[in-house]
Amino acid sequence: MSIIVRLLKDGDQALLGRAAPRVFDHRIDPVLADRFLRDPRHHLVAAIADDRPVGFVSAVDYWHPDKPRELWINEVGVVAAWQKRGVGARVLQGMLDHARAIGCREAWVLTDHDNAAALALYRKLGGVEKGTDLVMFTFLFTSDA
Repeated sequence: MSIIVRLLKDGDQALLGRAAPRVFDHRIDPVLADRFLRDPRHHLVAAIADDRPVGFVSAVDYWHPDKPRELWINEVGVVAAWQKRGVGARVLQGMLDHARAIGCREAWVLTDHDNAAALALYRKLGGVEKGTDLVMFTFLFTSDA
C-alpha cells in the first residue's frame, strides 16, 4: 500500500475525521478539527494510506516582536503499523518544507531525553540538539480546578 504525504487544509475535515485509531492521542472532535484546519497559523501534514491519515505532524507558526517568523512543531505521530517505515521522516520533512515555503526562519520541537525514536528522527533530518534541560509547566483552566 502506498502513502501520500500532504498538507491538510480547510476542506479536509472529513479526511482528518477518518484518522486511523491511535494516530492522535484522542478521537478527532469535528468542531476542533474544523477550527484547526480553518486557522491559517495551524498546520498539519498527514501521511494518508487507504484514504485515512496514518501519521501526522502538527505545528503552529508565530511571530515575536523581536524575531522573525518561527514554526513550533507540536506533535509527531505515526500509527504502530506504519512505524519504522519512514513515515515519520516523510511527514516531518513535509512540515519543514512547508515552514520554509511560508517564510519561517527556523522550526523547533521539544522531546524527552528518553524518547529514542523522536531523537533519532530529529537528528536524521538535520535537527540540532540545543543540549538544554527543560522543565515544562502546565496551567489548567478548568471549572473543577
